[in-house]
Amino acid sequence: MRRFWQRGRDEDHVSAGEAAAEAAARLTPVPVPDPGAAAFFDVDNTMMRGASIYYFARGLASRKLFTMRDLAMFAWGQAAFRLRGTENAEHIGSAKEAALAFVAGQGVAGIVRLSEEIYDEVMADRIWHGTRTLALQHLDAGQQVWLVTATPVEVARTIAHRLGLTGALGTVAETRDGVYTGRLVGNLLHGPAKAEAVRALAQREGLDLARCSAYSDSFNDLPMLTAVGHPHAVNPDSALREHARRNGWPVHDFRTGRKVTMVALPAAAGAGALAGGVAAGIALRKHYRAN
Repeated sequence: MRRFWQRGRDEDHVSAGEAAAEAAARLTPVPVPDPGAAAFFDVDNTMMRGASIYYFARGLASRKLFTMRDLAMFAWGQAAFRLRGTENAEHIGSAKEAALAFVAGQGVAGIVRLSEEIYDEVMADRIWHGTRTLALQHLDAGQQVWLVTATPVEVARTIAHRLGLTGALGTVAETRDGVYTGRLVGNLLHGPAKAEAVRALAQREGLDLARCSAYSDSFNDLPMLTAVGHPHAVNPDSALREHARRNGWPVHDFRTGRKVTMVALPAAAGAGALAGGVAAGIALRKHYRAN
């Protein structure tokens, strides 16, 4: 499998963020009541149970576009991700890398079509209903709602469109004449790059970041969370939970089987979502080792 991006010592966060903002197209009209404010939502384990890129890879594997060995690697990373409830940079990064490598030489229209099919097949029922409720509250208040994720922007746009959100900021792959060239524009939209994307989009849309909100599960997204006036922790990892507690940030936890403190927006209806099992991922890993 070809790998067409290499992680340098210093990731180009600024260019990645600017590229994501430039590629961000509104999927719904700008709300009229409060056009100066917006909410930014991470995707993996915030808006969706688990890693969106794993589900995308799983859909590709079902179409014989990945091998069972590739899928076993993704499944193992996904199982560990869901068992711990935290982001593992090595596992999730490998999954993103492999899925991004797949698009080299592929047509953009075909990837968009696959993204839509795979969302409907394996992603739709993994959306956290509680997080979507929070997003809809911002829409009801007349604010824009954007997804911000390291997932390829084509996949991110599909998720945003299916959820009725304003749009998505995601990792941008370079294209030429409707075909992916095999290079990224900037780098993965991860960590500080997310904050750069939010700032660039705010400038383009005329948003007041002091009035904006951001939601994430990961301490890695602290740059994005601190770039806005109203940060929120959703299904947080231990480091983010502690940071949120110290700083008085609202914490929303929609995972089951956890003793948590819920702090929701006014009139929020926190709907729990059952976390799926990981037996399939573990079985695939055993199969991979045995073979």
